[in-house]
Amino acid sequence: MAIAISQEAFDDMVRENMEDLGMDPEEALADAVEALTLQGADLAGIIKRVPGEAAAEEVNPVMRVLDELKASASASGRSGEDLDRLVYSLDELRELCSGEGLENAAVAARNGGVEALVGLCASAGVTQERLLASGLKALSSLIRDIGSTEKFRQSQGPRIVMDILKGALGSTDILDGGFSVVAAASAGNEVVKEAFMDLKVDELILQVMREKSNSKVQSLYDAIRVLLTPDDNRVVASQVYGYSRKFAEIGIAEVLVNALREQVAPSSLPSACAALKAIAVNEEICRSISENGGIDVLLQCIDEAGVQKSKVIAKSCCSLLSKLAGSDANKANIIQQGGFDKFLTLASRFSEDPSVIQEVMSLVQVLTLRSPEHAARAISLGFGTLAIQAMQKFPSSAPTQKQACLMIRNLVVRNPENRTILLKEGVEKLIRKAKAIHGSCKSAATDALRDLGLDNYNA
Repeated sequence: MAIAISQEAFDDMVRENMEDLGMDPEEALADAVEALTLQGADLAGIIKRVPGEAAAEEVNPVMRVLDELKASASASGRSGEDLDRLVYSLDELRELCSGEGLENAAVAARNGGVEALVGLCASAGVTQERLLASGLKALSSLIRDIGSTEKFRQSQGPRIVMDILKGALGSTDILDGGFSVVAAASAGNEVVKEAFMDLKVDELILQVMREKSNSKVQSLYDAIRVLLTPDDNRVVASQVYGYSRKFAEIGIAEVLVNALREQVAPSSLPSACAALKAIAVNEEICRSISENGGIDVLLQCIDEAGVQKSKVIAKSCCSLLSKLAGSDANKANIIQQGGFDKFLTLASRFSEDPSVIQEVMSLVQVLTLRSPEHAARAISLGFGTLAIQAMQKFPSSAPTQKQACLMIRNLVVRNPENRTILLKEGVEKLIRKAKAIHGSCKSAATDALRDLGLDNYNA
């Protein structure tokens, strides 16, 4: 675990390097950073400056914006001009801390930014829509690691954000900002997930999703996905599997399918697919999604993604279908609805993109698992040729080579006639080449060679 260090301790070390060891300022600063890094200190959010030469706000603009925010938030009464300045500062902070601004976010979190923004949002009325929306979005940009999620939790963040969301069901901007915070604060923190579930975030999500006007709130789908992802390495046994079942039981899976069918904007569709995939954790849920028309909708989306050349949507839909195909009943449903033909068409439309072809092969791998009938049909339609062509075309792509090997296994393991077909097309040479070049392919390639009936598969 990293050693905690304060800004004051860091500044003192730089100062001692100059005063006691006679180093020049730049050397003293570099030496302090190097020494503390070697000692395992956590320097995230530490402003690397020479004490006395520049104020913190001059070295890092985040400190200036934080000071402005704290001053504005503590002022009694706000005029329209004050509100405009406050919103401007919040938007500036979000810009500084979003995307690649990880260090800026760490500086803000270390210097009370999370607590200040939680307090600001708590004190703002729901009628101050611009202020709340900007405050929530700025807060979500600051919460980037376990330390900031803990500060959020300790500041009563889950309760405050839930109260705001419940009072702002008619504001898509506040809902978007609020669910962005739910997603950011729940990432990697099982305790925060539990806090939101205790506050019945699942029921709130269902209530929000039933309003068609809220279908454009993309952060809503992100919040579902994060809440249902077991991503806290500190926890031995996550509770999110139970949360997924609860989401399905109260009807969120069904509402998500309806959203995919009728409401979701193309930009939000991948997030909605990821949310539904997080809910589909067992056979019963996967079958219920199919019974509510989920497979029909996804096959339509795959057709549209191919026509519109939308790689992100194509991959998202294939990934979700792979999850749903874990149910044998759903496998048959997908194939009966012409799934194999649609997947081949999709692969041909993205013939230059190995990432889409990988998703197609992964889906076919699931569909042919323990199913000689499906494997025979896949070979007859040309999926064996697809695997061979992908291995020939993308020899340097380890994921493509590995996924081709995995699909080939399922095509041949219960179908001796398919082995003959693929071996005649030269698949052995390609698999051996992948095994030799890519270490990550070794196991899959060895298994594929064995299932092809080759005696020297370990060679």
